Amino acid sequence: MPKDITTQCWLFPGFSRKPVSVAFDDPLGSSDGGGLLLKAADRRLRLTERLADCLTDKRDGNRVNHEMVELVTQRVMAIALGYADGNDAARLAEDPIHKMLVGRDPVMGETLASQPTLSRFENSVGRKDLYRMGEALADVVVERHQKRLRGRARQITIDLDPTDDPTHGAQQLALFNGHYDTWCYLPVVGFLTFNNETEQHLFSAVLRPGNAPAKLGAVGILRRILIRLRAAFPKARFLVRLDGGFASEEMFGFLDAEDDLQYVVAMAKNAVLDRRARKMMGRARRLSRQSKKTENVFGETRYAAKKKWSRRRRVIIKAEVVRHPGRTPKNNPRFVVTNMTQTARWIYKTVYCHRGEIENRIKELHHGLEMDRTSCSSFWANQFRVLLTAAAYVLMQDLRLRAARTSCAKAQVWTLRDRLLKVGARVVESVRRIVIHLPTSFPHLRAWNAIARGLGAVAT
Repeated sequence: MPKDITTQCWLFPGFSRKPVSVAFDDPLGSSDGGGLLLKAADRRLRLTERLADCLTDKRDGNRVNHEMVELVTQRVMAIALGYADGNDAARLAEDPIHKMLVGRDPVMGETLASQPTLSRFENSVGRKDLYRMGEALADVVVERHQKRLRGRARQITIDLDPTDDPTHGAQQLALFNGHYDTWCYLPVVGFLTFNNETEQHLFSAVLRPGNAPAKLGAVGILRRILIRLRAAFPKARFLVRLDGGFASEEMFGFLDAEDDLQYVVAMAKNAVLDRRARKMMGRARRLSRQSKKTENVFGETRYAAKKKWSRRRRVIIKAEVVRHPGRTPKNNPRFVVTNMTQTARWIYKTVYCHRGEIENRIKELHHGLEMDRTSCSSFWANQFRVLLTAAAYVLMQDLRLRAARTSCAKAQVWTLRDRLLKVGARVVESVRRIVIHLPTSFPHLRAWNAIARGLGAVAT
């Protein structure tokens, strides 16, 4: 606890037959006792260690109090536990659980890095180091699932999606985006889905200028992850799902050249496609008038953007009329470019529409881990923060994966944190061992125990 903070005692009369007094004066207590699960997951994945290995340390070795791996671990664990801002470091510097997560003795270990130290650290990382960190993050994720599935995935789905990151200062490359009507960054995040599983696993998070087109850097991300996936899962086939911002000849040319890959890519409407969908829209309007409900009709066409595409491609058409009570019916034609051969309805409803689940993952990154806390003035420092947040999310996803068949199996990140990590703890150290005392009345003990066993803990 910082020396300049005076412990204050609170008295609550009338709560019990005796006066109730509250004092924040326990130096060996922590509100993050469940965070030991994060440490166990990180040891299995070696995630923070491998990210730290990507960094170039230019500091004077004689003056170093905090190793690179300690600084990376401190920030990743803090983000996962709900402390997205480096300013929280002042309060957490002496927390025994946080010291243990970094690898220091919880009682006698040195104080953790301060906010100024963390700020200098974030601003010291260069572009090449960040590139290597992004590669290491993807490697850890692919290796984790290769081991889990024993390299036997039948199909792997790759989803990329841009998301807005509004800015409120003078950050480098925070530019105005007309689509989102705000000054922002426009990061792109990538997810992997194995076979028919519901979980989408984050493997990439790249910060980009606010006015970047959605397709910027996408081919490079796909090319690099496909190399890793083919090596890890030699018999797998791949499906790439993208929204309309990625539709371009460069992207389609890359996807068409991959023999083991299918794709569904949304495309913005234009005059030509609207004209080809006209008859289907007429049928959809007639059906909607008869049923008084939203109706849709599916079809397809062969299309090539004039002077832009090298050849014609199959385009799925969904002609839809949307009805809401008290509102005028609205035409809603949608178009998806694909190289798949199944029926138009099946491709759209069964394959393309499932990419909407990405929105829940992005919501977790924004609201659960505050990936948009990109308040550094330097663009590269903000990219570093995004990667640290991505690493925290990978750890949280590993906990959720290990919570299968428990009450936390489908819990969002913030629920996982509240149920499993935010547990009051008292640390007691003896000559032979360190004991973390958690409440007997802990309501999510079954899920916690299941995850702990999955991470190598042994009952005694």
